[in-house]
Amino acid sequence: MHVCLELNYSSFHVAGDAGSVYFGPNHPMKPHRLCMTHHLVLSYDLHKKMEIYRPHKAYPVELAQFHSTDYVEFLHRITPDTQHLFSDELAKYNLGEDCPVFDNLFEFCQIYAGGTIDAACRLNNHLCDIAINWAGGLHHAKKCEASGFCYINDLVLGILELLKCHSRVLYIDIDVHHGDGVEEAFYFTDRVMTVSFHKYGDMFFPGTGDAKEKEKGIETYQPGAIVLQCGADSLAGDRLGCFNLSIDGHAECVRFVKKFNLPLLVTGGGGYTKENVARCWAVETGVLLDTELPNEIPENDYIKYFGPDFSLKIPNGHIENLNSKSYLSTIKMQVLENLRCIQHAPSVQMQEVPPDFYIPDFNEDLQNPDERIDQHTQDKHIQRDDEYYEGDNDNDHQTDL
Repeated sequence: MHVCLELNYSSFHVAGDAGSVYFGPNHPMKPHRLCMTHHLVLSYDLHKKMEIYRPHKAYPVELAQFHSTDYVEFLHRITPDTQHLFSDELAKYNLGEDCPVFDNLFEFCQIYAGGTIDAACRLNNHLCDIAINWAGGLHHAKKCEASGFCYINDLVLGILELLKCHSRVLYIDIDVHHGDGVEEAFYFTDRVMTVSFHKYGDMFFPGTGDAKEKEKGIETYQPGAIVLQCGADSLAGDRLGCFNLSIDGHAECVRFVKKFNLPLLVTGGGGYTKENVARCWAVETGVLLDTELPNEIPENDYIKYFGPDFSLKIPNGHIENLNSKSYLSTIKMQVLENLRCIQHAPSVQMQEVPPDFYIPDFNEDLQNPDERIDQHTQDKHIQRDDEYYEGDNDNDHQTDL
C-alpha cells in the first residue's frame, strides 16, 4: 500500500479493457470515458498516492450470485453475428436499442463487475479503506434482464460481497437516474438501505423513485460499509441528464460521504459528455485522497478534448432553477417523515463469515498468449475510428441543455 491518509488506504481498480468497447453508432454510452479518466488520474500523479489494482474478470458463476443463470449464459453466448437467430431471447432479456449486442459484450460485463467484486473483497479483508472502480456503477440491470445501458448489476454483486462481513450496507446513488435495479434487488431486506438522488417523472427513465416511496422494512441505519454510485450525468451540460450540478457540487457529495469514515466502495455510473465525466471522476479521486487538483489540466494523451480552456472545472449550466423553496421544503419534510417512521438499526444474526468466492486457479488472460495484445498498448489506446459519430463533439454541447 502506498497511500497514507492516517489509516486511510485507497485502492484504485483499473479496467483498461472496458474503455475500448463500442456500443454502436449514435449510442450515448461511450466507455472510452474510462480511458480519459484514467489518463487524467495519471497526469495529476494521483496514482502515486494509492494502490493500482487490475481486477479479475468475474466468472459466470459469480455473476449468477444475483442474476439468473439463463440470463448470464445468454450474455455469454450472444454475439452481433448471431443475434438474428435469437429474436425471442433478445426480447425476453431486453437487449436491443438501449442495450445493444456488441463485440466483447460479455467480457465487458466481466471486467466492470469483477472490479466491483474485487473492491468489496479488499474492503472486507481490510486491505484498503476506500476502493474505487469508475468502470462500475451500472445500477439499472435487473436479475433477468438488461436495462438502461446496463447488463450486469455490479453494485448488487459488490453489496452482496460486503454483506458477508457487514451487518448493514448503505447504498447512495447520485446519478441523475433512479437506482432502480439496486433498490429492487434489496427491497425486502433490512440489511441494505438504498438512497437515490435523481430526477423523478413518468417521462424520465426509469420512471420510478418517487419521494413518497420507501423500502419496506428498512430501518434507521448504522451501516458497516457504504457504496457510493457517482453517476456524472447529473452534471450541468450532460447529453442525457437535465440537472445543473457543477463538478464542485457533485464532488461535495463524495466529500460528505467520506467524512463518515466507514469502508467505502466508490463507482462510476452514467455520464454522457465524456470530457466532463473524466473531469468529475478525476476531481473525486482527488477528494478521496484529500488532494486538491490544480485547475489547469496537465499534458496527457487526451488534452485536446479538454479545450479550448483546458481547465478541470466547468462553469455552471444555464438551466433555470424551477425548484421553488416551498417545493424543496415539501420534499425535505417528506424525507424526514420517512426517516422518522423507521426504527433503530435492525439487528442481524451474523454467522461465520463465508470465504471469498471461489476463483479457478488458472489465468484466462494467458490461455491464448499468441493472440494477446500487450496490456500497456491497450491502455494507451486513444480512440477507435468509429468511436465518434457525425456531429459528436462534446465541447460543442456544453450549453445545449
